[in-house]
Order: sequence, then C-alpha cells, then structure tokens
Amino acid sequence: MKKGYSLFFAFAAVVGSALFLAAQQTDPGGLVIHKVVAMVQLNVAVTDRRGRYVTNLKPSDFEITEDGIPETIATFGEGNQAAKAVYKFQPGAGAAQITLPGSPADGSPADGSHAGGSRSLAAPVSPLAGASVFILFDTSDYMFPHRGFVYAQDSIAQFVRSLDSPDRIAFYSYSRNLTRAARLTTNREAVLEGVRSTIDGDDAALYDALLLTLRDASQYTGRKVIVVFSNGPDDASAVSPEDVGELAQSEGIPIYMVSTVESKLDPVSAAVFSRISASTGGEAFFTRSWKDQRQSFAAIQEDLAHLYLITYYPQPNSNTGWRRIQVTLKGKAFKGYHIRTRSGYRPLPADFQANIRAVR
Repeated sequence: MKKGYSLFFAFAAVVGSALFLAAQQTDPGGLVIHKVVAMVQLNVAVTDRRGRYVTNLKPSDFEITEDGIPETIATFGEGNQAAKAVYKFQPGAGAAQITLPGSPADGSPADGSHAGGSRSLAAPVSPLAGASVFILFDTSDYMFPHRGFVYAQDSIAQFVRSLDSPDRIAFYSYSRNLTRAARLTTNREAVLEGVRSTIDGDDAALYDALLLTLRDASQYTGRKVIVVFSNGPDDASAVSPEDVGELAQSEGIPIYMVSTVESKLDPVSAAVFSRISASTGGEAFFTRSWKDQRQSFAAIQEDLAHLYLITYYPQPNSNTGWRRIQVTLKGKAFKGYHIRTRSGYRPLPADFQANIRAVR
C-alpha cells in the first residue's frame, strides 16, 4: 500500500469507529472526571414476511446487543423525523453528563462545544431530519459501452429530483481520482449542475474514492448514506474493499451499490458490491441497463424514508477489536420479520487524538 494512502487510512480509521462525545462525571469527592463516551448509531430497516416496510415501531420493540451484552437505546427516530431521546443520564448514578456535538452544516464548532453551554441527552440530537446522501458516480472507461455514461447521468439526475426536500445531497465522480462536483447541500440545482459537468475518465479507483467519501461523510451527524453508481471492476485503488467495508461499518454508513448486469460479467466485482452493501446495511441492485433504473431508485428512496435511526452508548466491554452488533424485535407478533443493519464496528483507540495529530 502506498505510504500516503496508509497514513490517510490510519486517519480515517481513527475518526471512523463511531461518534465520540466529550463527557464529564463528578465523583463523591467533587472531582470532575473527563471521559470519552462512544455513541453508536444504527440505521435499521424492518420488513415483514412479504418484504413490506414495518412502520410505527417503538424503542421498546427493539432489543440490541453488542458482543452479547444488552444495550439501552439512547435516541430513536423513524424515517425523516428527527431522533428523540429515549432516556437521559442521571448525574450521581454512575452515568455521565453528556455534551452533544453539532454538525459542520449547522454552524456548530467541530469540537462539539456550544456557545449556550452543554445540552442534556433529553434534547433532540439530529441537526436535520432526513438523510445526508453522498452520490458517487463512476466516470471510468467501464461506463461508456452502449452510451452507459449518458444514461447513467440521466438516471442520477432523476434520482436527485426524487429525493425529499429535507435531504442533503453531495455529488462526487471518480475514475482514477475523486472530483467533488457538489458538496453536501439542499440546493438541488447545484447538485444537478454537478451531474451535468461530469466528464469521462480512464481507470477506476472505486475503493479509494469510497474511502475519501467516507471521510467526508464522517464530518456530519445524523443519518448518512452513500449511493454508488458503478459498472465495472476497480483496477487502480491503493486500498482494499475489505478495509473500506470495515470503515463503512464502523462509521455506521450504509452503502447502496447501483449497477447493471454487465458488471456481473466480472464475478469478483459483483461479489464485492454485494458484500460491501450487505455488511453496511445497504443493498446492491443489478438491472438490465442504465435506462432501467426506476426500480432501484424507488427502492433506495423507500429505504431512506423508512429507516429507523437508533443510537446507544455501549456498556463496558473489554473487546478492543471487532464488536458484533445484533438487533432483534421483541415479542411473537414480530416473528419472521427481517432486520437489516450493519453487523458491527471497531471501537476508537484510546489514543485517537494523538493519532489524528500525527497524520495531519
């Protein structure tokens, strides 16, 4: 692996495990103890036996374990609703008083501080309802047979117009390098202009582009998803799909892969597309051509409208490696229902601040 990419991935892995919040607790002697508390965020899709989305579930309907340890839901939201607190910490009862960070999009300082002082967990924590959608478009040589590039541009533009107005969208394109044609915004015209401005490239470095996109997405709170339009193998990346998939799981960002059956001519790429999307809680779609994408768009849009946003603060756990997350529904009434979410994450190292400074 190239040295530059190795350093960058170290930075990405350091900041990518979960959302980490500054916290403090006062002991009986009056000493204020500063801690780092990890908040794990899950995007959860629930469908019934016929594949229909299950709506109006309550926090009490869910059961979450991490490495088999039961967890308590901290915040809960459905669809485009802002997440609401389910419980708050009680000072003096062995729990921490939490300072909630803002998002770069709402003008809050990046370090999580607030001019008006700290907010308790009883306040809503989503800065915006809806999702932050990062669209990643393959402009490599693989997109040009049968006018695939032009049809894909039209399909992406249609997808952008179909998203609900609260959603924020960023549009990136890539071949060997990544181009940020439109930064995260609610301005649909700016995004559509970015789509129209894309030009053809050469080799494809999908996994490098995904890594950079994940880094950008990690700067924002709330629900985030990545939608990738690609039609061929990766032949130019310095990082592996396994590294990118693990980082996406640790960040809690679902990846949706949109492609055509042509990509299945390369079984390795098709398997990677399916594996990355499944492990992060997203989905992979393979349609007959770029002209036939309406079903894929509708499925992704439906997913964004019906995902449950659930967070929790992990119970003490000595495991510093990969932690397995399991989400189930309580009660016989939900038997046979299907839950789709990420499978786990790797916790942030204790010396993450030092590591961040080292790679800047």
